[in-house]
Amino acid sequence: LCFRDVRLRGQTGVPAERRGSYPFIDFRLLNNTTHSGEIGTKKKVKRLLSFQRYFHASRLLRGIIPQAPLHLLDEDYLGQARHMLSKVGMWDFDIFLFDRLTNGNSLVTLLCHLFNTHGLIHHFKLDMVTLHRFLVMVQEDYHGQNPYHNAVHAADVTQAMHCYLKEPKLASFLTPLDIMLGLLAAAAHDVDHPGVNQPFLIKTNHHLANLYQNMSVLENHHWRSTIGMLRESRLLAHLPKEMTQDIEQQLGSLILATDINRQNEFLTRLKTHLHNKDLRLEDAHDRHFMLQIALKCADICNPCRIWEMSKQWSERVCEEFYRQGDLEQKFELEISPLCNQQKDSIPSIQIGFMTYIVEPLFREWARFTGNSSLSENMLSHLAHNKAQWKSLLSKQHRRKGSTDHGGPGTEKEEQTVAEGDAP
Repeated sequence: LCFRDVRLRGQTGVPAERRGSYPFIDFRLLNNTTHSGEIGTKKKVKRLLSFQRYFHASRLLRGIIPQAPLHLLDEDYLGQARHMLSKVGMWDFDIFLFDRLTNGNSLVTLLCHLFNTHGLIHHFKLDMVTLHRFLVMVQEDYHGQNPYHNAVHAADVTQAMHCYLKEPKLASFLTPLDIMLGLLAAAAHDVDHPGVNQPFLIKTNHHLANLYQNMSVLENHHWRSTIGMLRESRLLAHLPKEMTQDIEQQLGSLILATDINRQNEFLTRLKTHLHNKDLRLEDAHDRHFMLQIALKCADICNPCRIWEMSKQWSERVCEEFYRQGDLEQKFELEISPLCNQQKDSIPSIQIGFMTYIVEPLFREWARFTGNSSLSENMLSHLAHNKAQWKSLLSKQHRRKGSTDHGGPGTEKEEQTVAEGDAP
């Protein structure tokens, strides 16, 4: 029940009692999908072509020219994708462009490349076909209809995590296991996200909320789903049982750390460590804690990207908020904070998020890294992006002839963002 079999996703064969006290709320209402048979066929074809495309691309990345090109993807696209992967450690990496160049396979392509770059395939004696099969399962378990919580977001977080793992203050202490855990957790941290938040699942008495007793509901589900896919793919079946059990538990600890409701807990611990100067990265416990912090940073790093990408992510996440609000209104439920499109504007949401969640965390991350060039770059983008949103908010106010229309900085908004009510 804890693994893949709990992911009902509104299937018609599921008894109503297992869908909670709101059995009429079908998450397909969020997605406008087509006939399930057609979806299944498309998925099978996509999976086959995805592997063929990857096989072709991976040979090119290793400098091997195939005897008979597959002609599944234009050579120009493959060349551009290969060029982008050579700069995957740069902070201005454009994941949206990369996703287009890989025909929607950014997560699979990125992870295969990073596992190879970090020497993880050789170190853990991983089978390449099995690794690819597992990554395709992860990528396909993200909901492409979600504006924000989809496989592209997972790829973006993974690329950010790769950048953080390279930070000099951390990199020299990391073991291959640390790196593999960091990349896997980043790739799977939001797998099978339904596009609605925990309070929505709780107030609709969803089976996942009952299963996890209203505690880190989504994060527990992401973790358990990941373990289910790891076991199903048998990616780590050749490793000692004690090692696979440890990997599963550490993945859970990392993914559970992304629960925004635990933000203050982790921030306080980080501040204390930095104040006392007692972080010992030779210690596996302290390294794991900093991996948790790195994943938390990667998960919410969008405001620290260049404006063009940051703005797009902001619009996507707010669109997902608004969809939840529309669903709540449709079924006469109380509209969740930040989900009312008529009251919660994108600029005000983003300014509050940056002020109360992003800035405090990234300031401490910069302290940890010793104000590295990457940290300074991120904080610079953050300040610029916040100024941009403030400018847009002022323009909105002038257009509406209002001096205060749900803008940032109010006590109510501070409490809302700090409590982590955002989906």
